[in-house]
Formats: sequence, C-alpha cells, structure tokens
Amino acid sequence: MTDVPVLSRSAGTVLLLAAAVFLIIGIQAIAYIITIIVVSLILAMIVYPATKALRSKGLPEISAVGVVAVIACLAVLLICYLVFFSFENLLSALPLYQRELTVRLSEILTLLDRYGIDTGSFSPSSVNLQGFAGFLSSSAISLADLLLYLFFIAVTTIFTLIEAPRMPERIQRVTHRPESVEGFSRMSRFLIDFVIVRTEANLVHGFLFGAFLWVMGVHAAVLWGVLTFLLSYIPYIGLIVAALPAIFFAWLQFGLWGAIAVIAAVVVLNALVENPIFAHFASRRFDIPALVVILSVIFWGWALGVAGMIFAVPLTLIVLMVVQASEDWAWVNTVLGVDHLFSGEDTPPAENRDIEAPPAR
Repeated sequence: MTDVPVLSRSAGTVLLLAAAVFLIIGIQAIAYIITIIVVSLILAMIVYPATKALRSKGLPEISAVGVVAVIACLAVLLICYLVFFSFENLLSALPLYQRELTVRLSEILTLLDRYGIDTGSFSPSSVNLQGFAGFLSSSAISLADLLLYLFFIAVTTIFTLIEAPRMPERIQRVTHRPESVEGFSRMSRFLIDFVIVRTEANLVHGFLFGAFLWVMGVHAAVLWGVLTFLLSYIPYIGLIVAALPAIFFAWLQFGLWGAIAVIAAVVVLNALVENPIFAHFASRRFDIPALVVILSVIFWGWALGVAGMIFAVPLTLIVLMVVQASEDWAWVNTVLGVDHLFSGEDTPPAENRDIEAPPAR
C-alpha cells in the first residue's frame, strides 16, 4: 500500500512531462499567434505604469488606456517608419556601396599579394551586394502583413491594459495559498521592473550609438541605432549582432580605422550603458543565472524566431511564475537558482554567478 502514492506521483510527473513536450510542439506550430500575444504582453508591461499613473490622477480607466495606447502606437509606428525609410535608402545606394566594397577588397588583395599570399581566382567583383540585398528583401515581411501584425498587437495590448487591474483579484480567487499569491505579486513587479529598465537602457544605448554613427557619417546610422535598441534585449549576443552592420559600413567608407572607431564606440557605450546608466535605472539587481539566460535564448529563438530571442528573458520569467504557483513544480525554480525572486530573499552568494545584464557584454 505504501508504494501506491509513489507510483501515482511518478505517473503524474511523467504525464506532466509529456504534456510539456506537446505544449512545446504546439507553441512552435502557432508561433505567429504566440508572438502577437507575447509582444502585446511586453508592451503592456512597459506602458502599464503610465496607465496606472493617469488613473491615479482621476482620469477614467478607458481614457487612460486610450491615451497611453495612442502614444505607444505612434512610437511603434515611428520605429517602423525609421526602419523602412533607412532600409529603402540603403537599397537605393547599393551601387555606391558596391564600388566602396570593390575598393576595400582590392586593398586587401594588394596587401596579401605583397606578403606572397596566393588568393587564387578570387576577385573583388565576385562579391555582389545586390544578390544579398535581394535575399533580405525577399525574406522581409511585406508592408501589408506588417500593418496587420501591428493592428493585432495594438488591439491585444489595449485589452490587456484594460484587464490588468483585475488580474490580481482573479489570481487570488484561483490560488488559495497566501504565499503563492504574494510570490506571484512580487514576481509580477519584478518582471515589469525588468522590462521597463531594460527598455530604458536599450533606448539610451540605441540613441547614443545611432548619434555617434550619424556624426561620424556612417551609412544608415538611424537604422543601426534602431537595430541596437531592439537587439539589445537579447542577452550577451544582441549587441554584437547589432554592431556588425555598422562596423562593416564604417569599414566600407573609412577603411580599417573607421571600423576600429566603431568598435571602440561599441565598447565604450557598452561599459557606460550597462554600468552607471543601467544601475541608475535599476532599483535592484536582476540576479538570474547566466545558464538560464542562455538556455532561454536558445529555446525561445527556436520556438518563436527572432521575437523569441528578443523577449527570451521576460518569457522565461513568465514561465517561472507559473512553475512557482505549482506545489509539485516549485522545486524547479530552486534548482535553477531563481527561487529568491519569489521569496524576496537576497540571492545567495556564489563565486561564478552571472546576471542577465552584466556590466560588460
């Protein structure tokens, strides 16, 4: 008789794991819908404090949501316009970039030939930017699809903001454990703080990097600044990926020293934004083990594509909130080293602990 509960518990664990596998497969199958929900949820987290502030000043709930939604929509449309406008200018100037690339490659071939290095049949004219640009254009989302995508996100975000004030009461009715409700509330505040702080730091980073490139005269400086703002959400690798196009075009225009100047700017801005500026915005350290961050980027990137990589950490925090609400699965957060986020305790000291936003990427 004593073995029955153990067998039942084991069978339940196996069933939960099987359900998790099917859920993961389902997430990838409906990635388009999940992405809309995720982006809407993240946007709602970013603008919810503004909505709450307007409501506290006596503005009706619908009016507060409407004002914030209009401002947020205008900001998103402005970002999309800057990206499309810069990308179109980039494509229109491709012949100029092709000539610059030919010159730079000829310089490299001359240098290699001077040192007796054989380059075979390679010639500067064999590298064609037009073909690469055509691949990007064919892979990019069309304007009609983008507008439909933004419409769905805007509608979902607005209704999320309307329902947000009522969610704590509903969760309290569903969860009868006071400690679970308190932990969920604490984690919700942590998640919102994380998203807001990361957005503020990314905004400063993207603006400063774009402004530097614009002053330097690098092609499509605004586009690289916006790209830095978006990709900086991806821990560790996002900033590197965003900087590569700017370094390439600086090399095209100004040679090796131009590329070195941009690399130096990336290093300086990273040290500046990720240390004093991020610390100024953050009311607390976001202590998340680096392994959890890396695995979340890999998983959500596989499941949802680029959007999953950008919002990997917030998505993982949402999953951890759900896990913590379960008595059977709360141990997972302890194993991952994130249980302190729910308990409110300080992170235990560890020699090799990393954080999601390290001082220098």
